[in-house]
Amino acid sequence: MKISGYTYVRNGLQFSYPFIEAISSALPVVDEFVVVLGDSTDGSRDAILAINSPKVKILDTVWDLNMRVGGKLFAQQSNMGLAAMTGDWILHLQADEIIHEDDAEKLKRYIVEYDKYPIVEGLLFPFLNFRGDYNHIVTGRSRHRFEIRAFRSHPLIRAYKDSQGFRKFSSNEAYEQGEKGSKLRVVKIDVPIFHYSHVRPPELMAQKAKFFDQFYTTDSELEKRFSEVVEYDYNNVDLLSVFSGSHPAVMQSIIAAKDWDFKYDPSKSKSSFRHRLLNKLEDMTGWRIGEYKNYKLLSKSELTKKRN
Repeated sequence: MKISGYTYVRNGLQFSYPFIEAISSALPVVDEFVVVLGDSTDGSRDAILAINSPKVKILDTVWDLNMRVGGKLFAQQSNMGLAAMTGDWILHLQADEIIHEDDAEKLKRYIVEYDKYPIVEGLLFPFLNFRGDYNHIVTGRSRHRFEIRAFRSHPLIRAYKDSQGFRKFSSNEAYEQGEKGSKLRVVKIDVPIFHYSHVRPPELMAQKAKFFDQFYTTDSELEKRFSEVVEYDYNNVDLLSVFSGSHPAVMQSIIAAKDWDFKYDPSKSKSSFRHRLLNKLEDMTGWRIGEYKNYKLLSKSELTKKRN
């Protein structure tokens, strides 16, 4: 069995994406790793080449900013990576998503095991969404808890919406015409994705937020939204909790270089009354009511019936 992996990035150094660390964390799992590299001007290409691994391949692209509305450009870049895959299974990591070295072999075993079940189209990973610093994770309803990051290679599996997840479509034409597609049938695994999207110095985080938001809004709305922003407000979140586990080894030097302070202030929570109520119900029952799920979670009975 061959496992392929990919990510996409543009000017990753400029915005302090840990994309080199993300690539490095995937290499023990995959047989090849394709980096879909947008037209960067900050040395990102040289940084990728410096990994010096025969598994790593660069696919150079030019970002068409006319596709920026609704995050369509991200889906396009993701799909270009998919088109370059040659493996039986695909591992996708975004440029700020990292696998702990302790989980690499476990992930490979999961892929080998669930390859025996034709009904399983993908694997569902829990997410550790860090915010503010490396000691706090989002545990409220503002961030996704699970996402598909490994799945079978299939010509009609494409990035869904802005590439947050994946779905299977009836044809390429249907995908281009906006078909919603079908959710992938998945199994949940205990391999967390360390997601460092909101951990940067506040000033740089504000620049990154403005850059990212340009792919979802108009220029006028963007200027209005960020005209008075001096630094990023990490407390503009519904709920954070303390993280007490260990970070991936590839992140240690970045974590040691942290030069800003963050203090979580729960009183500044942006959670609505409804969400506060739902959070309490979740604490009592362990069930997140109304959670968005871009996947179909398979039951044990479905797996038992459908094994080879």
